[in-house]
Amino acid sequence: MKRLSLIFAVLAVLLIGAGLGFFISQTSKSNPDQSGQNQSVSRIEGEKTGQQLPSPTILAGQRIKVIRIIDGDTIEIEGGQKVRYIGIDAPETVHPDMKVQCFGKEAAVKNKELIEGKIIELEKDVSETDKYGRLLRYIYSDNIFVNDFLVRQGFAHASTYPPDVKYQDQFRQAEQEAQEFNRGLWGVCQSTSSQPSSSSQPSDCLIKGNISSSGEKIYHMPGQRYYDKTVIDENKGERWFCSEDEAVLAGWRKSKI
Repeated sequence: MKRLSLIFAVLAVLLIGAGLGFFISQTSKSNPDQSGQNQSVSRIEGEKTGQQLPSPTILAGQRIKVIRIIDGDTIEIEGGQKVRYIGIDAPETVHPDMKVQCFGKEAAVKNKELIEGKIIELEKDVSETDKYGRLLRYIYSDNIFVNDFLVRQGFAHASTYPPDVKYQDQFRQAEQEAQEFNRGLWGVCQSTSSQPSSSSQPSDCLIKGNISSSGEKIYHMPGQRYYDKTVIDENKGERWFCSEDEAVLAGWRKSKI
Protein backbone atom coordinates (compact mmCIF):
# COMPACT_ATOMS: atom_id res chain seq x y z
CA MET A 1 0.00 0.00 0.00
CA LYS A 2 2.83 2.38 0.88
CA ARG A 3 4.53 1.49 -2.40
CA LEU A 4 1.38 2.34 -4.40
CA SER A 5 1.07 5.68 -2.61
CA LEU A 6 4.67 6.51 -3.48
CA ILE A 7 4.06 5.78 -7.15
CA PHE A 8 1.03 8.09 -7.19
CA ALA A 9 3.04 10.82 -5.49
CA VAL A 10 5.79 10.61 -8.12
CA LEU A 11 3.25 10.73 -10.98
CA ALA A 12 1.60 13.77 -9.42
CA VAL A 13 4.91 15.60 -9.21
CA LEU A 14 5.68 14.80 -12.88
CA LEU A 15 2.27 16.02 -14.02
CA ILE A 16 2.57 19.27 -12.07
CA GLY A 17 6.06 19.87 -13.49
CA ALA A 18 4.89 19.29 -17.08
CA GLY A 19 1.97 21.67 -16.63
CA LEU A 20 4.20 24.36 -15.18
CA GLY A 21 6.65 24.02 -18.08
CA PHE A 22 3.84 24.33 -20.65
CA PHE A 23 2.54 27.51 -18.94
CA ILE A 24 5.99 29.15 -18.96
CA SER A 25 6.48 28.27 -22.63
CA GLN A 26 3.20 29.88 -23.67
CA THR A 27 3.93 33.00 -21.64
CA SER A 28 7.33 33.43 -23.37
CA LYS A 29 5.78 33.21 -26.83
CA SER A 30 3.16 35.84 -26.12
CA ASN A 31 5.69 38.26 -24.48
CA PRO A 32 9.02 38.31 -26.42
CA ASP A 33 12.18 39.64 -24.81
CA GLN A 34 11.67 43.37 -24.39
CA SER A 35 15.36 44.29 -24.72
CA GLY A 36 15.66 42.45 -28.05
CA GLN A 37 12.59 44.27 -29.33
CA ASN A 38 14.05 47.66 -28.36
CA GLN A 39 17.28 46.85 -30.20
CA SER A 40 15.35 45.98 -33.36
CA VAL A 41 13.28 49.15 -33.23
CA SER A 42 16.38 51.25 -32.63
CA ARG A 43 18.14 49.72 -35.63
CA ILE A 44 15.18 50.35 -37.94
CA GLU A 45 14.79 53.94 -36.79
CA GLY A 46 18.46 54.50 -37.45
CA GLU A 47 18.07 53.21 -41.00
CA LYS A 48 15.14 55.55 -41.61
CA THR A 49 16.90 58.60 -40.19
CA GLY A 50 20.34 57.93 -41.65
CA GLN A 51 23.34 60.23 -41.33
CA GLN A 52 23.54 63.54 -43.19
CA LEU A 53 26.68 63.53 -45.33
CA PRO A 54 28.56 66.63 -46.46
CA SER A 55 28.09 67.86 -50.04
CA PRO A 56 30.25 65.84 -52.46
CA THR A 57 33.27 67.41 -54.12
CA ILE A 58 32.86 68.16 -57.82
CA LEU A 59 34.88 65.35 -59.38
CA ALA A 60 35.62 64.25 -62.92
CA GLY A 61 32.58 62.72 -64.50
CA GLN A 62 30.07 64.15 -62.02
CA ARG A 63 26.70 65.12 -63.46
CA ILE A 64 25.14 68.34 -62.22
CA LYS A 65 22.55 70.91 -63.27
CA VAL A 66 23.40 74.25 -64.88
CA ILE A 67 21.60 77.15 -63.16
CA ARG A 68 22.61 80.02 -65.44
CA ILE A 69 25.01 81.17 -68.14
CA ILE A 70 27.42 83.97 -67.25
CA ASP A 71 29.04 84.36 -70.68
CA GLY A 72 30.37 82.28 -73.53
CA ASP A 73 32.80 80.28 -71.42
CA THR A 74 31.59 80.56 -67.81
CA ILE A 75 28.51 79.13 -66.08
CA GLU A 76 26.97 78.71 -62.65
CA ILE A 77 25.94 75.25 -61.50
CA GLU A 78 23.59 73.95 -58.83
CA GLY A 79 24.86 75.04 -55.42
CA GLY A 80 26.13 78.39 -56.67
CA GLN A 81 29.59 77.26 -57.82
CA LYS A 82 30.91 78.97 -60.98
CA VAL A 83 32.69 76.93 -63.66
CA ARG A 84 35.20 78.27 -66.21
CA TYR A 85 35.68 76.20 -69.37
CA ILE A 86 39.22 74.87 -69.85
CA GLY A 87 41.21 75.48 -73.02
CA ILE A 88 38.98 78.07 -74.69
CA ASP A 89 38.31 81.79 -74.47
CA ALA A 90 35.04 83.29 -75.70
CA PRO A 91 34.79 87.03 -76.48
CA GLU A 92 34.09 89.08 -73.36
CA THR A 93 30.64 90.40 -72.45
CA VAL A 94 30.75 90.90 -68.67
CA HIS A 95 34.41 91.63 -67.88
CA PRO A 96 34.53 94.70 -65.57
CA ASP A 97 37.66 96.11 -67.24
CA MET A 98 36.81 95.35 -70.88
CA LYS A 99 34.12 96.44 -73.29
CA VAL A 100 31.84 93.89 -74.97
CA GLN A 101 33.92 92.20 -77.65
CA CYS A 102 32.92 91.26 -81.17
CA PHE A 103 30.70 88.13 -81.19
CA GLY A 104 30.60 88.01 -77.39
CA LYS A 105 26.82 88.18 -77.16
CA GLU A 106 26.43 85.49 -79.81
CA ALA A 107 28.81 83.22 -77.90
CA ALA A 108 26.85 83.69 -74.68
CA VAL A 109 23.56 82.95 -76.46
CA LYS A 110 24.95 79.77 -78.03
CA ASN A 111 26.32 78.62 -74.69
CA LYS A 112 22.88 79.20 -73.18
CA GLU A 113 21.20 77.19 -75.95
CA LEU A 114 23.57 74.30 -75.38
CA ILE A 115 23.37 73.81 -71.63
CA GLU A 116 21.29 76.22 -69.54
CA GLY A 117 18.95 74.26 -67.25
CA LYS A 118 20.42 70.96 -68.38
CA ILE A 119 22.30 68.21 -66.56
CA ILE A 120 25.92 68.31 -67.70
CA GLU A 121 29.01 66.23 -67.02
CA LEU A 122 32.19 67.85 -65.72
CA GLU A 123 35.71 66.61 -66.44
CA LYS A 124 38.73 67.86 -64.54
CA ASP A 125 42.25 68.25 -65.93
CA VAL A 126 45.07 69.17 -63.50
CA SER A 127 43.87 72.33 -61.75
CA GLU A 128 40.85 72.33 -59.46
CA THR A 129 40.06 76.05 -59.54
CA ASP A 130 41.43 79.35 -60.83
CA LYS A 131 42.47 82.33 -58.67
CA TYR A 132 38.85 83.45 -58.47
CA GLY A 133 37.67 80.14 -57.05
CA ARG A 134 35.92 79.05 -60.24
CA LEU A 135 36.07 75.36 -61.06
CA LEU A 136 38.12 74.60 -64.18
CA ARG A 137 36.38 71.90 -66.22
CA TYR A 138 35.64 70.39 -69.60
CA ILE A 139 31.88 70.28 -70.22
CA TYR A 140 29.74 67.59 -71.84
CA SER A 141 26.01 67.80 -72.62
CA ASP A 142 23.78 65.63 -74.84
CA ASN A 143 26.85 63.87 -76.30
CA ILE A 144 28.41 67.25 -77.18
CA PHE A 145 31.89 68.21 -76.01
CA VAL A 146 30.92 71.83 -75.36
CA ASN A 147 34.46 73.28 -75.15
CA ASP A 148 35.34 71.82 -78.55
CA PHE A 149 31.98 72.76 -80.08
CA LEU A 150 32.27 76.45 -79.19
CA VAL A 151 35.74 76.67 -80.74
CA ARG A 152 34.91 74.57 -83.82
CA GLN A 153 31.82 76.64 -84.60
CA GLY A 154 33.62 79.96 -84.16
CA PHE A 155 32.15 81.07 -80.83
CA ALA A 156 35.49 80.99 -78.99
CA HIS A 157 39.23 80.92 -79.45
CA ALA A 158 41.44 78.02 -78.45
CA SER A 159 43.56 79.21 -75.52
CA THR A 160 46.20 77.15 -73.77
CA TYR A 161 46.62 77.71 -70.02
CA PRO A 162 49.17 75.26 -68.57
CA PRO A 163 49.08 72.88 -66.82
CA ASP A 164 45.56 72.12 -68.13
CA VAL A 165 46.50 71.08 -71.65
CA LYS A 166 44.83 67.69 -72.12
CA TYR A 167 42.88 68.67 -75.26
CA GLN A 168 45.00 71.59 -76.50
CA ASP A 169 45.86 69.90 -79.82
CA GLN A 170 42.19 69.08 -80.43
CA PHE A 171 41.16 72.68 -79.70
CA ARG A 172 43.86 74.08 -82.00
CA GLN A 173 42.61 71.83 -84.79
CA ALA A 174 39.03 72.93 -84.08
CA GLU A 175 40.08 76.58 -84.31
CA GLN A 176 41.86 76.01 -87.62
CA GLU A 177 38.70 74.38 -88.99
CA ALA A 178 36.58 77.35 -87.89
CA GLN A 179 39.01 79.76 -89.52
CA GLU A 180 39.11 77.81 -92.74
CA PHE A 181 35.32 77.95 -93.12
CA ASN A 182 34.96 81.48 -91.69
CA ARG A 183 32.60 80.29 -88.98
CA GLY A 184 31.28 82.58 -86.29
CA LEU A 185 33.68 85.27 -85.18
CA TRP A 186 36.16 84.35 -87.90
CA GLY A 187 33.73 85.48 -90.57
CA VAL A 188 32.36 88.50 -88.72
CA CYS A 189 35.17 90.00 -86.66
CA GLN A 190 37.71 91.25 -89.20
CA SER A 191 40.50 91.66 -86.67
CA THR A 192 40.36 87.92 -85.87
CA SER A 193 40.47 86.69 -89.45
CA SER A 194 44.10 85.62 -89.10
CA GLN A 195 46.38 84.35 -86.37
CA PRO A 196 47.96 87.34 -84.63
CA SER A 197 50.87 85.38 -83.18
CA SER A 198 53.18 85.71 -86.16
CA SER A 199 51.79 88.51 -88.39
CA SER A 200 51.93 91.16 -85.66
CA GLN A 201 55.16 90.09 -83.98
CA PRO A 202 57.68 92.95 -83.95
CA SER A 203 61.12 92.05 -85.22
CA ASP A 204 63.54 90.92 -82.50
CA CYS A 205 60.74 90.98 -79.88
CA LEU A 206 60.46 87.33 -78.88
CA ILE A 207 58.91 87.45 -75.40
CA LYS A 208 55.27 86.30 -75.35
CA GLY A 209 52.97 88.23 -73.02
CA ASN A 210 50.02 85.90 -72.39
CA ILE A 211 46.86 86.61 -70.35
CA SER A 212 45.45 83.60 -68.48
CA SER A 213 41.78 82.70 -68.14
CA SER A 214 41.81 84.30 -64.70
CA GLY A 215 43.22 87.56 -66.10
CA GLU A 216 46.77 87.05 -64.84
CA LYS A 217 49.48 88.46 -67.12
CA ILE A 218 52.36 86.03 -67.66
CA TYR A 219 55.25 86.31 -70.08
CA HIS A 220 57.12 83.36 -71.58
CA MET A 221 60.75 83.44 -72.61
CA PRO A 222 62.16 81.45 -75.56
CA GLY A 223 63.26 78.06 -74.27
CA GLN A 224 60.71 77.91 -71.46
CA ARG A 225 58.44 74.88 -71.27
CA TYR A 226 55.26 76.40 -72.70
CA TYR A 227 56.78 79.03 -74.97
CA ASP A 228 56.12 77.21 -78.25
CA LYS A 229 52.57 76.27 -77.23
CA THR A 230 51.57 79.81 -76.27
CA VAL A 231 49.71 81.80 -78.93
CA ILE A 232 49.48 85.57 -78.64
CA ASP A 233 46.08 87.12 -79.35
CA GLU A 234 46.31 90.91 -79.37
CA ASN A 235 42.51 91.16 -79.44
CA LYS A 236 42.56 89.96 -75.81
CA GLY A 237 45.27 92.42 -74.79
CA GLU A 238 48.16 89.97 -75.17
CA ARG A 239 51.39 91.27 -76.68
CA TRP A 240 55.01 90.73 -77.59
CA PHE A 241 57.87 92.22 -75.57
CA CYS A 242 61.41 93.03 -76.62
CA SER A 243 62.87 92.73 -73.12
CA GLU A 244 61.98 91.38 -69.70
CA ASP A 245 62.20 94.87 -68.19
CA GLU A 246 59.57 96.04 -70.66
CA ALA A 247 57.29 93.12 -69.74
CA VAL A 248 57.67 93.70 -65.99
CA LEU A 249 57.02 97.43 -66.31
CA ALA A 250 53.86 96.65 -68.31
CA GLY A 251 52.56 94.46 -65.47
CA TRP A 252 53.48 90.96 -66.61
CA ARG A 253 55.28 88.38 -64.50
CA LYS A 254 57.62 85.68 -65.74
CA SER A 255 56.33 82.13 -66.17
CA LYS A 256 57.59 79.84 -63.42
CA ILE A 257 58.26 76.93 -65.80
